[in-house]
Amino acid sequence: MKGWGTLIALCFAVLCFAPLPALAAQEIKPFVRGSYQHIVAARQGRPFVVSFWSLTCSYCIAEMNLLKKLLKKHPELDLVLISTDTPEEQNSVRAVLADFSLDKSDAWVFADSYTERLRYEVDKTWQGELPRTYLFGAKNAVIAISGKLEDKEMERWVKAQYAP
Repeated sequence: MKGWGTLIALCFAVLCFAPLPALAAQEIKPFVRGSYQHIVAARQGRPFVVSFWSLTCSYCIAEMNLLKKLLKKHPELDLVLISTDTPEEQNSVRAVLADFSLDKSDAWVFADSYTERLRYEVDKTWQGELPRTYLFGAKNAVIAISGKLEDKEMERWVKAQYAP
């Protein structure tokens, strides 16, 4: 019987001191040729926002705060965040999204070294300026915005899309 007590004590100690499983990290998908068309097709007929950003873009980081506020106020907002950084920077991308509570959003990172081709697939007129945001209305109207978003304009757009 003494062996059982030791075994139980050992099992208890292992359970108590075993590291807790890490929280599931946000999935960041590779943005490659065809990804944009997939994103748009999957949301056909529903309003959503696609935001292109980068770790090195100060306006992009400032815009993350606006997106955080919008999502807090409108949790129904479908937000797709596409980092123009590299797959090697995925952990930094994930950390920024977590810092701004955007880690539940659909997240992607450029995974093709020929970034011009990816941008061309998104929008033939996009020259790479960031942040770059596309507002897809429920009736498939698309608005492209280069530069920092305006709080009031975004609030108005979201309300118009989700109004009963």
